[in-house]
Amino acid sequence: MKFTQQLERYFEFDKLGTNWRTEILAGLTTFLTMAYIIVVNPSILREAGMPPTAVAAATCISAAVGSALMGAYARYPIALAPGMGVNAYFTYTVVLGMGVSWQVALGAVFISGLLFLLLTLVGVQQAIVAAIPSGLYAAVGAGIGLFLALIGLRGMGLVTASPATLVTLGDLSAPNALLGLFGLLIISALLSWQVPGAMVIGILLTTGVAALFGLVQWNVPSYEWSELSGAFLQLDVASALSLGFLEIVFVFWFVDLFDNVGTLLAVGNKAGLFSGERKIPRIRRILLADGAASTFGSLCGTSTVVSYIESAAGVAAGGRSGFAAVVTGILFAASLFVAPVVGLIPIAATAPALVIVGCLMMSTVKEIQWDDMAVAIPAFLTILMIPLSYSIANGLAIGIVTYTVLKVLRGDYKSVSWLVYLLSALFIWRFIYLGAG
Repeated sequence: MKFTQQLERYFEFDKLGTNWRTEILAGLTTFLTMAYIIVVNPSILREAGMPPTAVAAATCISAAVGSALMGAYARYPIALAPGMGVNAYFTYTVVLGMGVSWQVALGAVFISGLLFLLLTLVGVQQAIVAAIPSGLYAAVGAGIGLFLALIGLRGMGLVTASPATLVTLGDLSAPNALLGLFGLLIISALLSWQVPGAMVIGILLTTGVAALFGLVQWNVPSYEWSELSGAFLQLDVASALSLGFLEIVFVFWFVDLFDNVGTLLAVGNKAGLFSGERKIPRIRRILLADGAASTFGSLCGTSTVVSYIESAAGVAAGGRSGFAAVVTGILFAASLFVAPVVGLIPIAATAPALVIVGCLMMSTVKEIQWDDMAVAIPAFLTILMIPLSYSIANGLAIGIVTYTVLKVLRGDYKSVSWLVYLLSALFIWRFIYLGAG
């Protein structure tokens, strides 16, 4: 049997109804929509005193290994990279707010990764995933859809912050807004015409227009190879093991688990990878891949590595197998050598794709039991709070707590799993003592 045929069998191409071309395009689409992390992650972690060149290298390497591991080992089209939000927590809360060195903070990330692996090996995290109320599955997908759309609209400049109304309409005459609207129109038209690779074509065409009008900038400077190892193996695990850092480790673990769970549920459901009973195949492998990626990322010199919601863009492009994530990983590895070229793609060119994916993911709301208020209200709050709190983990936590409280108030407390009660208590404790960030 040829090697390619063996790979097709391993990745279950026939069962999933996919092929090499579709999976490669899907992996490229996912990469293009999340390549911004190569630029953004170093810009945030440098505020913590970390060398930006070394962080850029760590970002590429950890994303490459994490995505390839998820694709090859767990066989899911989910890409991984250092998480947005948790990198801000790392910098502004832990390092700048608490006065912790970035080396100790990396040590906390490392410990949280080991905790993630341990809890997976003993089955605790799989039980947590199984305990999530079924009515919240679809809500997470829809909430992430709105989250993606908000990120996209902000990247295009169509919405902007407002002190009076939180958000407001941006300047539609600004170059980035016009570029984003062009990209949104092109991708929408290509999708309506059912053109294969519509996302990638739209992003590349929009980038070409941006270059034509001088809107492309080299966001990542060239660097010397000797600078790449500045954060490698610089973590301080011994200091992070002290009692005072337990809450930091908890937050890193919490965000990693529930961002991963939220992304998994949304992307897996959209791709049709789960059974009707909501059973998740290879859940142990998924969690082990995620935990290993975070642990490895801390060794490389970056904050917690998480599953990326932008993976939904690859699924929308037809990706169904883990090979799409492998392709994304390969592209991140290549970016280590051509980071300045990756920096050429403006956010306004990739943002329209996120808006479109958000639209596609909203279809999951039809699966919610809207006639049952004990399910509908928690689902609605989950959908709402994911984009408004800018966190998948926060939205899911609020949904689970509300679900538990309503079930108890209705006298239906026996139908709630003991693990859901425990989760609700942990979420409430976290919101009270650690804040919602």
